[in-house]
Amino acid sequence: MKIIDLSKQNSIINQYMAEMRDAGYQQNRLLFRNNITRVGEMMAYEISKTLDYEPRDVTTPLGTASVSVPADRIILATIFRAGLPFHNGFLNVFDHAGNAFVSAYREYKDESHTEVGIHVEYLATPSVDGKTLIIADPMLATGGSMELGYKAFITRGTPKRIHVACVIAAPEGIEHVRNTFPGDKTTVWCAAIDPGMNEHKYIVPGFGDAGDLCYGGKL
Repeated sequence: MKIIDLSKQNSIINQYMAEMRDAGYQQNRLLFRNNITRVGEMMAYEISKTLDYEPRDVTTPLGTASVSVPADRIILATIFRAGLPFHNGFLNVFDHAGNAFVSAYREYKDESHTEVGIHVEYLATPSVDGKTLIIADPMLATGGSMELGYKAFITRGTPKRIHVACVIAAPEGIEHVRNTFPGDKTTVWCAAIDPGMNEHKYIVPGFGDAGDLCYGGKL
C-alpha cells in the first residue's frame, strides 16, 4: 500500500490546512467548507497524475489535435455527511465521474464516549467493477467508517484501483486501511498525518469534528 502525505511538500494546501486548524477561522462554516473543497480539488489533481491515459483526436476549428486524456473510469465515493464538500472538490476536477454515497457515522457505546462503533444505513452507488474508486472522507481516525464504506461499495463490483483520500489521518487509521484494503492496489492520500487520537477517538491536534464544522452540531 502506498501512502502519500502532501504536507511533506510545500504547496498552497498547507495554507488551507493552517486556516482550517485555526479555532477562530472555524467560526465561519462557509470558509471551512470552501477550504475542504479546495483541498479536494488539489488532491484530485495529484491523483490525476497516477491515472492511465490514452490519446484522443479532437477536431478544432482549424484542424485536429491529439490530446492525452484519462482512460480510467472513475467512481467518486464519499461518506455522509462530512465528506460532502470534500467530494464536491473532487467532482469539480473529475466532472465525468460516477458518484457513490454511503452513510456511516460513529456511535458511542458508553457514557464516557471512549468506545466507538460505526453505523451504516444507506448506500447509493453505480457499479465499481473494473473502475478506479476514490473514497473521499476528510478524517481517517480509527478507519472503521472507511472500512465499512469500502465494504458497502464493493458489493457493486471489484475496482481496478482504490484511492483513499482524506484531509487529516491518524496512524491508527492508516494501519487499519493497510489491514483491511487490498494492499497491491490501494493508495492513501493525506493532506496531513497527525500523531494520534485522544480518548474520544478524535485526531489530535486535528481540527475537530469535520461534519460539525461544515454543517453545525447534531444530536
